[in-house]
Amino acid sequence: MTNLNPKYPIYIISKSRWKSRLTSKSLEKMNVPYTIVVEEQEYEEYTSVIDKSKILILPPKYKEEYDTFDTLGDAKGKGPGAARNFCWDNAIEQGAERHWVMDDNIYGFVRWNNNLQLYVKNGCFFRAMEDFVDRYENVAMAGPNYYMFVSRKTKGKPFVLNTRIYSCNLIRNDLPYRWRGRYNEDTDLSLRMLKDGWCTIEFNAFLQKKMPTQTVKGGNTAEFYTKEGTYSKSEMQVRMHPDISRLVWKFGRWHHAVDYRPFKNNRLIKKKDIEIKKGVDNHGMKLRTAK
Repeated sequence: MTNLNPKYPIYIISKSRWKSRLTSKSLEKMNVPYTIVVEEQEYEEYTSVIDKSKILILPPKYKEEYDTFDTLGDAKGKGPGAARNFCWDNAIEQGAERHWVMDDNIYGFVRWNNNLQLYVKNGCFFRAMEDFVDRYENVAMAGPNYYMFVSRKTKGKPFVLNTRIYSCNLIRNDLPYRWRGRYNEDTDLSLRMLKDGWCTIEFNAFLQKKMPTQTVKGGNTAEFYTKEGTYSKSEMQVRMHPDISRLVWKFGRWHHAVDYRPFKNNRLIKKKDIEIKKGVDNHGMKLRTAK
């Protein structure tokens, strides 16, 4: 390929992380263009470390109009969903068919091949997923799995259909959904799409090196989890989708468990004008020894 960069716009949602800015640094090392969305009161801090041309300020109306799925209003932070909705609308204004939206605590992207996790050094990582998704008529959302969920000691599939997509989301723009919920907006959006018969694709062949929840200062860590733990987060998920969700206690804290089995019959529909050639298309990726 002559163009190794993604064809759809990439957005990073960031709050109080101009010092760490892990996802921003990762994309810059890969020479991948992106836009980072920040709140107005933190604009100066971000412009001190990131080119202004890459920064957008979140319009206040997106937070004011955001559906938190509770009655607490502005009593505490509303989470990243409002900024994600702004990214969605901004991508539509650009005429894009899809867009990427990412958390701000991803410190690398890797290809999983022959049970090895190999760092990818350019945008072909995203382009390969885009090209795969664009073969089909009915993929609403896709993205790379977390690296810690793909073991080097076990066999696995290159992708999994019809599950939740977290933290690094490739979204089809012409769908009627928008982000909602003070917590669990990734799971909720995935489930609403799946319940309407759409497909999601979680890639194991491509993985994100995301920091575990509550380990990086800023974002929701300070506003939610440090103060209240994970109960409110998990309880909201059960209220959003009580038919397939339940509360569970494990690893010393509350979690939500979701049953994705009802969506196993959501099947991919290949576009009629797509011809899939035989052989392997590595999208320009070559295995090299790190220097």
